[in-house]
Amino acid sequence: MTEVTQRPHDAAAEPDSYEPAAIERKWQERWERGTNDTDLADGARPFYALMMFPYPSAEGLHVGNLFAFTGNDIYGRFQRLQGHSVFEPMGFDAFGIHSENYALKVGTHPADLIPRNIENFRRQLKRAGLMIDWRHELSTTDPRYYKWTQWIFLELFKRGLAYKRRAAVNWCPNDKTVLANEQVIDGACERCGAQVEQRMLEQWFFRITDYAERLLKNLDWIDWSDTTKTAQRNWIGRSDGAELVFRVQDFLENAGAATVGFNAMATTAELSARALEIRVFTTRPDTIFGATYLVLAPEHPRVDAVTTDDQRGEVVAYRAAAAKQDIVSRKVNKEKTGVFTGSFATNPATGEPIPIWIADYVLMEYGTGAIMAVPGHDERDFEFAKKFGLPIVRVVAPKSSAAGHVDSQHRDQHPPLEEAFIETENVHLCNSGQFNGLTVEEALHAIVTWLAERGDATPIVNYRRHDWCISRQR
Repeated sequence: MTEVTQRPHDAAAEPDSYEPAAIERKWQERWERGTNDTDLADGARPFYALMMFPYPSAEGLHVGNLFAFTGNDIYGRFQRLQGHSVFEPMGFDAFGIHSENYALKVGTHPADLIPRNIENFRRQLKRAGLMIDWRHELSTTDPRYYKWTQWIFLELFKRGLAYKRRAAVNWCPNDKTVLANEQVIDGACERCGAQVEQRMLEQWFFRITDYAERLLKNLDWIDWSDTTKTAQRNWIGRSDGAELVFRVQDFLENAGAATVGFNAMATTAELSARALEIRVFTTRPDTIFGATYLVLAPEHPRVDAVTTDDQRGEVVAYRAAAAKQDIVSRKVNKEKTGVFTGSFATNPATGEPIPIWIADYVLMEYGTGAIMAVPGHDERDFEFAKKFGLPIVRVVAPKSSAAGHVDSQHRDQHPPLEEAFIETENVHLCNSGQFNGLTVEEALHAIVTWLAERGDATPIVNYRRHDWCISRQR
């Protein structure tokens, strides 16, 4: 057996204790000699390791900042070990409501406060030992930086990709600024807790919907997780459907029909003819024979025109109440409210008059801001119709497994319906004139073609993704 001899321990070769301050100071000084400098012009295999810039709107970084920056730094170091020239930039997003609110809170002018905060942020980030090339640090308040954001905006404007229009927005009455939907938590501003309301304001938008289809197709090859790509597809939300035309009706020619869904006849003044059209986008044109009323968003530009004198007081009051809600709350609110405008439109498939309502469950930012309500086959429309006593017509029903016909129990619209019927497979159309017996897929094409020949429909592709509102008015 070979004897193993143990070398004597040299106590003098090791420090008595670990001194992090001394160790950190030693390596920080060494790193400052250019360890993290990146050759941006000629570096081999360039890799851009960007993390969101922090807001210098407080006295220092919070733990979430360091958590995110550390993860990015680890990944950047891994890429450098793989032979990449890694550029890890750092900047300070100092132009915004966060910094302004903090300046107001502490009573210091932003021109004095922001540079002081940035200096402290920089000190903390350097102590974290991140692989940052500090030679290229930036602040969004620096004219040398923001002249390029102004240049980009002007280029987009010249190409029609930046435009201005009036739109409904979330408004914080305390901060006096527009909020994104993500900044509204349970109806309140995420920063100050004030109750958010909706306002119609002139807004600047980027026309990102022009690129919706390209974004969607790029998901077929981009190297992202399936979970993320699915979320993106749902977010973009391509919908193949049609834009249908409903014409506001002159009830002088159809006075007897004014009793549909109501007890009283409309007056002559209320039913004066108007050359108005209401356009709706739908993915289910096969159900148009079951459209028993229209619903406009309270902000819809046609509301004033279709509101009769007798109903104007109720409509004005309802619109004012709807404006006090934020957009997020309107999306999730299950309580259905609405008011009748006093006018009717013609269902282009049946030729019958259907009442025009306004309700806050319809949003101006989606589709055309108007819907054809099909309570027999949509849960929200069903709840609304039940509450206000509006007709419910079922136009899609299951095939009889025995005979291949529509079940007789679903033919009649008069017996009370317990819930909306939303199935689209193994069903046929009923109560739909010459289209009875067609499958949903067959009817989608056939009905749109039929209506288009009469000037009442246009096949169209729509997207859930809408143009990006970039305004943050003060």
